[in-house]
Amino acid sequence: MAIYHLCIKIITRGAGKSAVAAAAYRAGETIENEYDGIVHDYTHKVEIVHTEILLPENAPAEYSERSVLWNAVEKSERFRNAQLSREIEIALPVELSMEQNISLARQFVKEQFVTAGMCADICIHDKDGSNPHAHIILTMRPIDKNGKWGQKSHTVSGRKINTVDWNDRTKAEDWRKAWAAYCNTALRLSGHDEVLDHRSYKRQGIDQFPTVHLGASASQMEKRGIRTERGDINREIAVTNQQIRGLRARISKLEKWLAEETANDKPPSLADVISDILTRQGRSGLTRLKAASEFFNFLQRNEIYDIAGLEIKVNAMHGKLNSASAELKKVERRIDTLKEHIRQSGYFKEHRKLKRQHDKMYAEYTATKKETGFLAERKAKKLLEAANDFYEANRTGLTLYDAAEKYLRNVLQERLDPKMLPPITKWREEFAEKTAAKESLYREYNSLKGETYKVEKIRAGVKFIMQSKAANNCK
Repeated sequence: MAIYHLCIKIITRGAGKSAVAAAAYRAGETIENEYDGIVHDYTHKVEIVHTEILLPENAPAEYSERSVLWNAVEKSERFRNAQLSREIEIALPVELSMEQNISLARQFVKEQFVTAGMCADICIHDKDGSNPHAHIILTMRPIDKNGKWGQKSHTVSGRKINTVDWNDRTKAEDWRKAWAAYCNTALRLSGHDEVLDHRSYKRQGIDQFPTVHLGASASQMEKRGIRTERGDINREIAVTNQQIRGLRARISKLEKWLAEETANDKPPSLADVISDILTRQGRSGLTRLKAASEFFNFLQRNEIYDIAGLEIKVNAMHGKLNSASAELKKVERRIDTLKEHIRQSGYFKEHRKLKRQHDKMYAEYTATKKETGFLAERKAKKLLEAANDFYEANRTGLTLYDAAEKYLRNVLQERLDPKMLPPITKWREEFAEKTAAKESLYREYNSLKGETYKVEKIRAGVKFIMQSKAANNCK
């Protein structure tokens, strides 16, 4: 069924990113970044089903070419920490055909962004029809009537003022709400009853926890029957949500019963209610006491005296689980990044001797080529053949080294010295630290899950006692 997903992030040079690299990756193309000379080749990507660029009226016509547009953006930003572009990722309704989804995405982008003055690069991905989504990369600078880039902001009385409202933080809520409206309209016109809501469960007043985003790789593995960490988290969240829904229902019944029992008197504590039931039933023996003992212990341990106190406890569990889930996603993203840093550093270290040897052979050939005479020409030819043979024999290692060097230069921002190793030790230490943090977060999550299960057992005990009371009253 259709799900709501809209994620906004800023592509910044200070984080080691580039607008050209982002555009090449999303579109599955090869584009050279004229700012730093790095060529980004992503022609191997196969899940791309549609790409297009939409331009506002003032934009130069040549910006319809992806490489021209994003290289122009790179050149317009001078600072090393510049914000280059904004990316919005949206999930497309699986109920709609791909043609309908393309039209839906185009309409949303044109009316929400392009008419406001932004250049938009739309790339729609989908592997097997189960996860259609669009990446929308947007420019952040306005374009004046002469087709030139304008300023993002200016200073008034010492305060930074955005020159266009699309860089205001408040716009995120407007875009999220608008995307839900566009999807709902498209679904309704296509005869589907699904209704999407951009608000969080908490804002909608729904007592359940949001699942974590699986991502393309984990989603494919789950479909093939391979369990993933994120899939396990979602399964645990589903069980917890079911338990909390049951808990809420039982709390509601208990509140109603308390209101009926104490309509004209001050409501007793929950412990008093249970004690009174046991006394009036004449069943204060071992069996009944065992049924209530865990409940009494829980109330005393958590200093809960009424329904409101139990509500506070449940809400605290809700907040802790949400915080743990959000922090876990953040730590997992950093772990994935560090894994790639360490992997590429390994290639760089392992194959740099091959690179030096090949560069030395080619340099010797280049020097000999400058000499004149038959012997020099013959020697240069042999040196070139030797260099080429060496490359062919070590193609895999040299290719891995070149890719690792480009990757690390992008990460370290030109601070990579071929004669020295990147900060592998520092990355490994951080990886160990983040892995330990991840394990701690999992323990926190499992602990909260266990506490929820205990509260469920307590509610079941209360229900058992109350049902027994009702049965005795009917006799």
